[in-house]
Order: sequence, then C-alpha cells, then structure tokens
Amino acid sequence: MRNFEEPGRSLAMGRNGMAATSHPAATLTAVEILKAGGTAIDAAVAACAVQSVVEAGSTGIGGDCFAMVAPLGGTDIRAYNGSGRTPAAMTLERLRAAGVTAIDRHSPHAVTVPGAVDAWTRLVADHGRLPLNEVFAPAIAMAREGYVITPRVSHDLAQQTDLLRRDPTAAATFLVDGEAPAAGTVQTQPLLADTLEAIGREGPDAFYRGAIAKDMAESLRAVGGFHSLEDFAGAKGEYVTPISTDYRGRTIHECPPNGQGIIALMILNILKRFRPAGDPLDPDSLHVEIEATRLAYAARDAFLADPAQTGLSMAEHLLSDALADQLAARIDPARALEIGGVFDSVEHKDTVYIAVVDKHRTAVSFISSIFHPYGSGLMAPRSGVLFHNRGQSFSLVDGHPNMVAPRKRPMHTIIPGMVTENGRVSLTFGVMGGHYQAMGHAHFLSKLFDHGLDIQSAIDLPRLFPLPGTRTVEAETAIRTKAGAELARRGFTVTAPNWAIGGAQAIAIDWEHGTLLGGSDHRKDGCALGY
Repeated sequence: MRNFEEPGRSLAMGRNGMAATSHPAATLTAVEILKAGGTAIDAAVAACAVQSVVEAGSTGIGGDCFAMVAPLGGTDIRAYNGSGRTPAAMTLERLRAAGVTAIDRHSPHAVTVPGAVDAWTRLVADHGRLPLNEVFAPAIAMAREGYVITPRVSHDLAQQTDLLRRDPTAAATFLVDGEAPAAGTVQTQPLLADTLEAIGREGPDAFYRGAIAKDMAESLRAVGGFHSLEDFAGAKGEYVTPISTDYRGRTIHECPPNGQGIIALMILNILKRFRPAGDPLDPDSLHVEIEATRLAYAARDAFLADPAQTGLSMAEHLLSDALADQLAARIDPARALEIGGVFDSVEHKDTVYIAVVDKHRTAVSFISSIFHPYGSGLMAPRSGVLFHNRGQSFSLVDGHPNMVAPRKRPMHTIIPGMVTENGRVSLTFGVMGGHYQAMGHAHFLSKLFDHGLDIQSAIDLPRLFPLPGTRTVEAETAIRTKAGAELARRGFTVTAPNWAIGGAQAIAIDWEHGTLLGGSDHRKDGCALGY
C-alpha cells in the first residue's frame, strides 16, 4: 500500500465542468452527469450516491449532509442543513433510566433520523435538471452489478471488522467469511440498490414513509432505540443563511451552527492578526495555527449546539473583532497555552467531500457523512441502510447547550466551504476528517492566501492537528522531522497520527481565462477531473 503522506499530483484543469471527489468512480460519475446536461448539484448528488455504494464506510443514505450552492457562480449562496434529529421520545432522563451513561457507537441512541436523503432530493428538485432516477442510476447499477474495492476502502474495512461482525446484515454485506475483502475484490449491495431505486422512482417519501421507514424504525427499536415512524415521517432539513468572515481580501463562507463552520471562521479571524512566516512549515507559523485552533475548539465544545433548541445566537459574538483580539492576545509565541479540557471526548473521523462546478459556473460545495467509518455498524435488514452514529456528539451533561433532547440536532463536524472575491465565487472547497475539518479549512486557506500556494500544493502540504482539550499535536512525518523538536520545546507533545489527517478537494474558478482548476487529496483514493 502506498504511503498516503507522499504528495505528487498536478492540478487538474478544464473549461466546461469539473468535479473533485475522494473516489475515482464518483468523480467519473459526476463528470458524466455534467456531460449529459446535468447541473452541478445533479453531479454532486450522483457522485455522493455512488460513494454511498463504493465508499460506504464514509457516507450513505443512513447519514447526514450539508451543502452550499452558488448559482452561476454569484454571491447569492444557498446553504442547506441536512442534519437529522433525535427521536421525539429520546430524553436525557429516559437514557439515564435505561442505565446509559455514555452513548456507545454501536447503540441505537447514536442514530438520529438520517437527513441525507431529504437533502439530496430537495437540492436536486430545487437546483437540478435531471430526474432523480437518472441521478441515482450509476449508484444503483454499481450496487446491483458490483464495484471494485479500492485500497483505502479495503484498509478502512479491515479496521472495522469487529464492529461489522456485531450486526448480521452489515457482516453479510461488507465482509467475506467474517473478514475484510482485499483491494480488487468485487462487492455488491442489492438491498441498497433496491432502496436507491425506490427513492429515485418515488422521491423522499419512499425513504421516510412506508416499508423502508418501517424497516429502519423497527430495526432500531429492536435493539433499544426510541425511533418511531412519526420521527421518520417528520424528517426535514432547511435552507439556512451562510455565515462569513473576510480573510486577506476574500470572503470565506460557511454554514451556520449546528455545524462547526463558525469555528473555521474563528481560527481565520485569529490568524489574520499575525504576520505569517515565509515558509508555510515554519515553527512560528505552526505554533500560531495550533494555538488558534485550540482556542477556537474550546469555544466549540462549550457553546456549539442546535440553535433551534438552545436559542443561542452565537455567531455575532464568536465572529466579533473583540473576541478575535482577545484570543489572539492570549497566544504566547514561546510556549503552549493552558486551555483546559473539553466535554467532547468522541473522536470524529469519516466523511466524503465533493466539489463540482458546471459549464454555467454554478458551484457546489457538498459534504455527506455517516460519522465514524461504517457509522454505528447497525444496518436495517430489509433496506440495506447503514446507520450513522452522529448522536455520539451529544453531551450528557445537564444544562450543556449540546445536551441530548427530543428532536434535536447534534453538534456537527461536517462543513462545506466557499470563497468569493470581486462579486463572484473563486473557490469551492472542503476538508474531510471530522474534528479536523474546521482547522483544515483554516490551514488550507492560509496556505493559499498567506503563502501563495496553488490548491493542489496546499492540499499536498503536510498537516498537523492539536487534539481538542490537550497539548497533544498529531503531525505527519515531514512536520515531525522539520518542526517536531521545536514544538516539543514549547510544551506540545508531538505524535504520529493514527492515519492520514483529513482529505481535501477543491475547485478554483479562473474567471479571467474561463478555466477551472481542481485539486484532490493524495491521502484518499479519488481525483479531480475536468473537461
């Protein structure tokens, strides 16, 4: 297997359209949809549906989705929050009565009602041109006829065999004689093919009402969940107004809470109060990035929650100049800060991010996730829906803004991003990797706008990530070699990551030359393609 820390890619280029995803089959599907006359959102949803099949450990119809759409590349950016809510019967009191002191990954209590299907179908209805069954057709064919397991998917499966063995449907779907299949193996998911076909034919009601909803609700209740048919029938996402900040003459756009996009903007607000060194891996610059991240994530874990239930309007304060000045002033360039612990001890891992721009320059930033690799490991036996475990993000602390409650959305880590300048979109981008995503956005943009790197070079650059609430910094090899000793001298504990840190995709629009430039992360199996 290749070393995922070794870069070596060139920018992808095109004129008429472009897609960047973390799986080659998804990228190819998106380009084919664009060539068939589909819009950028048609292509993004088709690509994500394919990844739900070929990269099922990262995304799927049993998960959630956030997206941003910029029609014709203008600044009227529409954001969609497709994150699901807890069952109406789920309360902290009922969990405690059941003896639940922490939400386990394999627990039905980790499964909120999936929001991805609502988001995909609503976005295609509002911003697409192709019928839903045509958008889903490539994914349906792969699920029914077979797809080849890539090296990264094979690796992820091997890491999750113990989880998948716990559920008979998941084990029968993804494992061979109880073991992970090797790269190059052909796999099918006929139950998922039938479910996608039904959604493509009948729309979201096929998923949230009727036989599929009954299968999901009954399978979750059979293992102790509080889910009802009414919970599924009432699932609905919403369009939301993006939040933004200015950075080095550009405007950075993110989805508002319950996602952590606001934390990416907080980090950028702190970073712009410092003058970066010439070398993007200079220890002084890395030190500031680390501390800005630690400070912003401490705020995330104290305040970030579903604003529909908390009533907290946090954006104005968290993005204020006064707070950025205060936090930046706390950073000591010589030593690590004492920041303290956080309530959230759940590691946030797996997602897919998709960037698409079509010939009309409509830009899409699209992210979908089942949270951990293979989510909860729970799978509905008749519909083949693999459930996420996003409910692990909830706090079980009384009074915390992110405390579990009925019909509540958890704090979310998945965040799509866009950049505008001179009245137009110049970049659509995203970074996978759960916790890392907010820092990943800031890190990527800083490398572009502070150090003048192109998008592929910025993606390829070695990464680090301070684990929230600690002084531990996970750093890829090149950073440990170049700056590890100096960061350790300043009080950080520098360690190797368990696996590659994040994975990014991006497309830049060159309005002057009428071209598109794409970048895709070598830490994943995917690519960017333009035509």
